Amino acid sequence: MFDRALETLGPEPLRDHQWRRFRAMAGELLASNPFVARKWRAAGVSSVDDIRAWDDFRRLPFTRKSEFVDDQAAHPPFGTNLTYPLERYVRVHQTSGTSGAPIRWLDTQESWEWWARCWGFVLRGAGVGPGDRVFFPFSFGLFIGFWAGFEGARVLGALAIPGGGQDSPTRLAWIETLGATVLVCTPSYALHLAEIARARSIDLVKLPLRTTIHAGEPGAGIPAVRARIEEGWGARAFDHAGMTEMGAYGYECAEQAGLHLIESEFITEVVDPATGAPARDGELVLTNLGRVGSPIVRYRTGDHVRLAGTPCACGRTFRRLEGGVLGRLDDMLIVRGVNVFPTAIEGIVRRFADVDEFQIEVFRAGELEEIRVLVELEDAAGASRVQEALRAGLGIRLEVATVPLRSLPRYELKARRIVRK
Repeated sequence: MFDRALETLGPEPLRDHQWRRFRAMAGELLASNPFVARKWRAAGVSSVDDIRAWDDFRRLPFTRKSEFVDDQAAHPPFGTNLTYPLERYVRVHQTSGTSGAPIRWLDTQESWEWWARCWGFVLRGAGVGPGDRVFFPFSFGLFIGFWAGFEGARVLGALAIPGGGQDSPTRLAWIETLGATVLVCTPSYALHLAEIARARSIDLVKLPLRTTIHAGEPGAGIPAVRARIEEGWGARAFDHAGMTEMGAYGYECAEQAGLHLIESEFITEVVDPATGAPARDGELVLTNLGRVGSPIVRYRTGDHVRLAGTPCACGRTFRRLEGGVLGRLDDMLIVRGVNVFPTAIEGIVRRFADVDEFQIEVFRAGELEEIRVLVELEDAAGASRVQEALRAGLGIRLEVATVPLRSLPRYELKARRIVRK
């Protein structure tokens, strides 16, 4: 474990730990963070004394991404969610923009160290430690991506290898030459690298690489995707979850029975998306406790999750999300009255080893929304098999069409497989 004392805290000591940190943070925010102070005072909270217990916390208003988009548009370039003067901030990052307008985020030295510590949980949960060589095939830009993971490797004493500014064949060569034991990237890019290796007759199984860690998409939590990554690399694949504006909040342990929430660093809730009431299956709501300079309290993440009902066999007491992040609530498609998540489609398509890549086309047929799944296949018979598997798995018939091999886009970062026509 990364921090055994915290990862095995009982429920009451953990809540006490969270409460002490939140109360200390709340006092600073009300005193000097314009965004939070304005929002809380509008909800009737003008002093930290108005937040005396967990019932008071749950009456604090939710926060949505659109509020930050609007705030930064009105107060460019960074908005008003800043607790300290600008001179105190040392890092700037930006969301990917895959689910709306991108937003910028600043970190102080303290909060950047907190980011790295959160990644310590992620990497250690996957068995990474001193002596490992961790390869990051990621072009380091404004998007947070795996910047903090790179820092987390340093915290653990592992060797961090940057893979920016390289094409895929060069990255494969460096993984082999430098003896990388761990690969950290999106699930889509891990599959793409495996595809490139096959085309060049590179046997990835013979490399010393033993562990892959994935974020940016829910793919590594989908059994069929995980199985394909593990088969292609001959390594064990681990899921992870985080957000530019929130932090690295979830990781898998050796049991791989869902994502552990890093509850020592985040207050975690699951609510009904429609009512906001507590739920076991619903939308994940997060509050970060170590990012005082640019915090978020009760953030509606838009992630669809389900809380596990039993303790993990690993001995950690942090709660788990069954199957990781199940999908984005705003990605849900309604086809002829049936709710369809893109992750469910991917979980079925990835069972077919001869499909290297796919895409989901959404289009209107009269007044109704329809879906067409494009798959890279050489024969129509294969498309029929995929179509039948989708019908059996989703309970609805979707059109499946073949496209030429390597005609669909590949992705280094978050894949954009939903195309609206």
